[in-house]
Amino acid sequence: MSNKKSNSAVKLKIVSGRCSYDLAQRIASHCGTKLGRVSVCQFNDGEIQPMFEDDISDSWLFIVQSTNAPAENFQELLMLIDAARIASAKSIVAIIPYFGYSRQYQMDRPGIPVTAELHARLLSAAGVTQIITLDLHSDKIEAFFKVPIVHLYPIDLFSSNIKTLNLENLTFAAKKTSGAALAEKYTRLFDTNFVILNKIKPQLNIEQDAFTGEVEGRNVILIDDIIDTARSICLASRVIMEHGAASVRAIGTHPLLSGDAYDYIERSDLEEVVVTDSIPLKKYHPKIKVISTAEIFADVINGLVQT
Repeated sequence: MSNKKSNSAVKLKIVSGRCSYDLAQRIASHCGTKLGRVSVCQFNDGEIQPMFEDDISDSWLFIVQSTNAPAENFQELLMLIDAARIASAKSIVAIIPYFGYSRQYQMDRPGIPVTAELHARLLSAAGVTQIITLDLHSDKIEAFFKVPIVHLYPIDLFSSNIKTLNLENLTFAAKKTSGAALAEKYTRLFDTNFVILNKIKPQLNIEQDAFTGEVEGRNVILIDDIIDTARSICLASRVIMEHGAASVRAIGTHPLLSGDAYDYIERSDLEEVVVTDSIPLKKYHPKIKVISTAEIFADVINGLVQT
């Protein structure tokens, strides 16, 4: 549980960029403090100028900002870090619940950027002293940072929610390329089994080798770190139900939910999609449940300032 005790020995400041304001407020509340004041001036041409409204000199400063699209979110974070450096903050910690461009972490063909690495370098150049982030798309991204990084995972949060469902015959499902290791962790926690989802392409026969494993009569939970268009999980849910599953749900850390994602989820066989608040939802949907990450971020903050 978070420690709400006042840290009088340190000058703690928690602020937020515009993308993550609600989450930052919850984090500050768990830390027993109020969110610091930040304003953003926007010029007629769209150029922005964020600024601190409070004195942050000699402070332990935590800036909360996810860097999902638009790219201005990342630009705003860089500018806040730079302003904090100029204002002589003692420590500048970026809390990045969703690290944008994390899917671009390797050069799988010539002529493309490794944008995750580029962003890590830019954060260091701006003056960040530490990073706290959640469920990076690949653990390889950690090596891109030249400052200490705390990489959190929401397994305990999701597991607690799953336990409240009291599901029998539980089975987890994950992509072969990115989720098998994660699925194994859940299966150990719940002493059950998992199936591997193969690449499902809508234009092909999705009945053919869509997954490896048994789902008949099982309550299946699909696992992913990012839910973008939601087409993959919705197609997978349909195939799994057609193969005799009792029910199918999904958990995903980062709800990008772009394009027609909400419509896909609405029309899908998914009973529920559980996500975190690393990215604010664009709109409410009765099938989508949001679990807050505020407390796990607050626990890290309290641990750092009390060390």
